[in-house]
Amino acid sequence: MKKIIFGSSLLPFVSGILLLLCLDAGASDESVLDRINKANEPFDGSKIESAYALPMKTVRAKEPYQGGTFRLLARKDSIARFRCSVCHTDKKTQARDGSLSTHGDIKLNHGREEDGLSCADCHHEKEKDFLVGKKGAKVDFDHSYQLCGKCHFRQKSDWVGGAHGKRVKYWAGERVINNCATCHNPHSPRFAKRMPATFSLPLDK
Repeated sequence: MKKIIFGSSLLPFVSGILLLLCLDAGASDESVLDRINKANEPFDGSKIESAYALPMKTVRAKEPYQGGTFRLLARKDSIARFRCSVCHTDKKTQARDGSLSTHGDIKLNHGREEDGLSCADCHHEKEKDFLVGKKGAKVDFDHSYQLCGKCHFRQKSDWVGGAHGKRVKYWAGERVINNCATCHNPHSPRFAKRMPATFSLPLDK
């Protein structure tokens, strides 16, 4: 008696599923199985032609990458005193301790103590709106990774491949990642030591 009741209670459900399948088959030339097989095809992210725009400005990286092109967060818009050439002109400065009053908040702690960097190691001597790359080449502030990679070439290689740094948006299509200076203060790039935010018990506990 219970089997009859159970069977009769499933009858409306099964008939409803069959009706939906029939209506679905009539609405499209593809069968349900065709669409399931199509959904299981390998996904090609490079076919994504457009995506939602990010609220912040990005630039396309000038680095070769086996996964295609990628973008990174722009840097110049977040620099409070850019453009540098507004103040750094050919005119002689009359103020005393001008560098202290304008850049006194910068604590330069980049490189080893006996081989620490100076301003001229990274900033172009003549073209003040640019950084200096290999062999004195001008480097745009938005592409500061070209400068950082002179010394930190292993980190740069990991950054290009996605093992260093952080992806900001877009898991499909052209990826957007942080610039070096998004996370690291270029004048003092080393992160301060701190306690872990969470605590995990040992695996044998």
